[in-house]
Amino acid sequence: MSTGTTRKHTALPKAQILIEALPWLTRHHGKIVVIKFGGNAMVNDELKAAFAQDVVFLRHAGLRPVIVHGGGPQISAALDRHGIPTEFKAGLRVTTEDAMDVVRMVLAGQVQRELVGLLNQHGPFAVGLTGEDAHTITATRHRPEIDGRPVDIGRVGEITAIDTGAIEALLADGRIPVVSSIARSQDDGHVYNVNADTAAAALAAALGAETLVVLTDVEGLYEDWPNSDEVISRLTASQLEKLLPELSSGMAPKMEGCLFAVRNGVTTARVLDGRVQHSILLEIFTDEGIGTMVVPDEYAQGVSE
Repeated sequence: MSTGTTRKHTALPKAQILIEALPWLTRHHGKIVVIKFGGNAMVNDELKAAFAQDVVFLRHAGLRPVIVHGGGPQISAALDRHGIPTEFKAGLRVTTEDAMDVVRMVLAGQVQRELVGLLNQHGPFAVGLTGEDAHTITATRHRPEIDGRPVDIGRVGEITAIDTGAIEALLADGRIPVVSSIARSQDDGHVYNVNADTAAAALAAALGAETLVVLTDVEGLYEDWPNSDEVISRLTASQLEKLLPELSSGMAPKMEGCLFAVRNGVTTARVLDGRVQHSILLEIFTDEGIGTMVVPDEYAQGVSE
């Protein structure tokens, strides 16, 4: 076989992949996609690098990505180093005054900085901010109920307002905003630790995003876990609402975030396996799709991915 023939055979599949992506590129061009960065993708170096490539690809392909991140494993490690005990109530980290200082330092000074650095290896794109900046995320103290009684879990916030001005200005300038899930207080002058899944959903809705993507450490929402590892590929908001009471404490805020997003103007919300390299590109730009996609009820008869 001649070199020219060999080259044609190796190049053709690449061309077919690009052509397959064309309808998706056309549909998503100029649209905002909010991506919640978390799970294994956040701690594995190869996955982190692949994630940064995906996000920069989206930006070059004409989409407008916004990244929201938490940092559970990094926060736990830093609290251990500072000798601050970690306690959970109602599935949420109890955040004392001392713990909040560490949370703020880790999210804004470590996790965000690393992610901004990875993205900016590809060009002057990423700009980091926290929910405190320009009133992006405002919250009040969250008091979950245990056995019907409200409990104090410290500086954990419940989002009360979103101001998208700073993010929209960055997007208009061609930048990729990277938002740490810390909020300013509505009422007591403190800052609050807010759940990153919830923050991503709230921002997606406020920005009028086309898509919310939540990276996690499972393949998607399982049909009948632990009896089956069959993933639900697509469900409507109402179908998801019925399933919520049965979900694990880790999956519940992710799926609640997806539900909130599609009930508030976001076209699709997707939960993806962040352990798969380039999972974002596989989901958004291929016929196969991976993970679980949530759509509004009005799309019950089918939505084009």
